[in-house]
Amino acid sequence: MLDIGNAMDVIRLRHSVRQYLEKKIPPEVRAELDRCVQEVNRAGRLNVQVFYDEPGCFSSRMAHYGRFEHADNYIALVGEKAPDLEERCGYWGEQLVLKAQAMGLNTCWVALTRGKSNAAVKPGEREVIVISLGYGKTQGSPRRSKTAAQVSSPAEDAPAWFRRGVEAALLAPTAVNQQRFRFTLSDGSVVTAGAGHFGSLLKVDLGIVKCHFELGAGRENFRWAEETGADA
Repeated sequence: MLDIGNAMDVIRLRHSVRQYLEKKIPPEVRAELDRCVQEVNRAGRLNVQVFYDEPGCFSSRMAHYGRFEHADNYIALVGEKAPDLEERCGYWGEQLVLKAQAMGLNTCWVALTRGKSNAAVKPGEREVIVISLGYGKTQGSPRRSKTAAQVSSPAEDAPAWFRRGVEAALLAPTAVNQQRFRFTLSDGSVVTAGAGHFGSLLKVDLGIVKCHFELGAGRENFRWAEETGADA
């Protein structure tokens, strides 16, 4: 887990941003982001790559449709093909998103409304998704959210740490704001995280919301069901 400071404050501040200022990311910020990418690649078994001053990815017709402006920096989430690749990209990519927010940058997860990235994808690897990066013209705005009862069980009389985790998960970005995930608490400290069966990028979303849940709940308070051998 990257050091992002006061996680809940950062989570509450971060919103998707597609329009950026024509302002370059300074060398010291690039160096820190590069260091974080290296850490993520080691911990997540990924080949994440960050590109600066490269407008080509967001100069396509699809990017215009997505209303991107001056999106000249981006992070490409790449890794060796595996059943859990999308979830790992969501989990570790969101840590980079929150780290960027803590450093004063803005971001947006982007699947379709872009062109081809400059990522070097090795044989056996796959580029899953990219994240635009820069200084936003605005800080974005909150979007509608489901309730805790719609995405968790039990929704009432649950430990405070579980409720904080669900709160953080509800603030996570998901594809087209679908929020098709669910957290279930059993045996006092075992949490099962599930994705919906129908929707786009559900496994990426699952990784993102699990990252948020951990930050909100505190990793010391629970175990994921798959870590206990329980059915997930």
